[in-house]
Amino acid sequence: MELKGKKINFLGDSITEGHGASSKDKCFVSLIEKNTGAICRNYGVGGSRYALQNPLYLEVRSDWDFCMRLAELDADADIVVVFGGTNDYGHGSAPIGTPEDRTNETFYGACHTLYRSLIEKFPEATIVIITPLHRCNEDDPKGSHKTVDVAPLKTYVDIIRSVAKIYALPLLDLYATSGIQPNVPIIQQKFMPDGLHPNDEGYKILASKITRFLENL
Repeated sequence: MELKGKKINFLGDSITEGHGASSKDKCFVSLIEKNTGAICRNYGVGGSRYALQNPLYLEVRSDWDFCMRLAELDADADIVVVFGGTNDYGHGSAPIGTPEDRTNETFYGACHTLYRSLIEKFPEATIVIITPLHRCNEDDPKGSHKTVDVAPLKTYVDIIRSVAKIYALPLLDLYATSGIQPNVPIIQQKFMPDGLHPNDEGYKILASKITRFLENL
């Protein structure tokens, strides 16, 4: 796919927003726009999740889950990219749920609700799903701020993979192929110093991999 001139909506969390980059123009969304000539719209909100947060504080923008934020996305997009899930693991209050769930009150249900809603809102667009990146302490079932065991990050990644497959949505598996694994000290030092957010060099990697994936669609 030729990306020049294409309108791309990027729905995501702080990694899409560009936290960890030295300036806004160093985040992967800005790099993709600069390198391809696409019109890239950044809908990244730090702390946001796929699934509903309970309690929900509507005045706190980071509490708006992806399903709630769909109305914000410009409707004329040629491509819509969803990149999230790490905050559902890290501090989301929603349970995992079951594959039969169809509301945003569980993680399974939120994936179904989001993907179906995207297809309905953007029936002619290409919708792309990106898995979370690896992060430090990703095997802890309490995530980073939970008080009870829920599941390791890999469980959330596997759910995203399985639900995207149900809706036949192309999936870029950065969990498996990003090359950024902060549990390896030299990789953390070079690309993800805080163990969660890429730095400028890490964002270059994301921009390159996402661009290549989109161009090959």
